[in-house]
Amino acid sequence: MISVEQATRFAEDWIASWNAHDLPRILSHYSPDFSMTSPFIVEIAGEPSGTLRGHDAVGTYWARALQRMPDLRFELLGVFRSMRGVVIHYRNQTGRLAAESFQFNRDGLVHTAVAHYV
Repeated sequence: MISVEQATRFAEDWIASWNAHDLPRILSHYSPDFSMTSPFIVEIAGEPSGTLRGHDAVGTYWARALQRMPDLRFELLGVFRSMRGVVIHYRNQTGRLAAESFQFNRDGLVHTAVAHYV
């Protein structure tokens, strides 16, 4: 089970990385071959499945997203934990609510992430 401290530390650093718009720091949370699923991948990256894999593909998608939203900012609302995963509940600068689920590999890096939006 992931501890409360581990889950909180991950969530706070993940939020801080995004708020700093620091793409290398954001990607440092993820394994090189991770998968990311989001409805915005369809819109921004043009991938109909909504899933991208790896630092290069997801990094390019996130770089585009950061360019499109220079005022992007997240506010942490809650952190949930499980055996090998964490869910971060947050609000962006427009007030839109989101929750992202993260599953970690044995090295403590995210290998699967899924974004959910209201």
